[in-house]
Amino acid sequence: MNQSANDSPFKANDVVAQDASVLAHELSQIVVNNLKEAVDTRGVATLVVSGGSTPLPFFKELASVDLDWENITIMLADERWVAPDHTDSNERFVKEQLMIGNASKATFVGLKNSAETPEQGWSESESAMAAIQYPFDVVILGMGGDGHTASLFPATEGLQQAIAKDCGQLTWPMNPSTVEQPRMSLTLDCLLDTRHLYLHITGDSKRLIFQQAASTDPDVYPIAAVIKSAADRLRVFWAP
Repeated sequence: MNQSANDSPFKANDVVAQDASVLAHELSQIVVNNLKEAVDTRGVATLVVSGGSTPLPFFKELASVDLDWENITIMLADERWVAPDHTDSNERFVKEQLMIGNASKATFVGLKNSAETPEQGWSESESAMAAIQYPFDVVILGMGGDGHTASLFPATEGLQQAIAKDCGQLTWPMNPSTVEQPRMSLTLDCLLDTRHLYLHITGDSKRLIFQQAASTDPDVYPIAAVIKSAADRLRVFWAP
């Protein structure tokens, strides 16, 4: 990295690890403690995760932990509007990579339903999310190379409504022009309704985007909406 430690965009309680494997282990340990505390205190726990390649080592770490998985519900921050057995399905990814071994006993609540489009399935997705106990216990977001998080993509119709404070919705259909499939995303309000909010990213390019987003409009880098709305409690996990 060319930047000095003084130029770091990270706060004192953020986690910077030497590589992605170490980062996944550290994130897993913290999330395990969060989930244990939730189950011990309230009898149940809710975990919201993201798709993509970055969380894979974290999923493998978490799946092997002996938790009270029967009382833990797993959800997604967003979903591609494809069949649950489709290769691009986040639901399939989570079930194959996280909900295995010990974690196979967890309950999964999906965003995708049988409707042909996200717009047609919106009401059903809302109902599924409305049945969840709020606030969530843990939300783990990712970030794409274009600054999107969940399926809140730059310069996409519906973005401003989905990130608006008190938008009145838990989910929002998104049809980004830069990706193949339409999506259903949790809204910013929904994502922020959590006891613990984490951003899990790797690589110098995403470090730079994260740094730039702090002073950029969310229409350019949607992750900026999270940073600006939850700067006091967002905890970032990053490795080169």
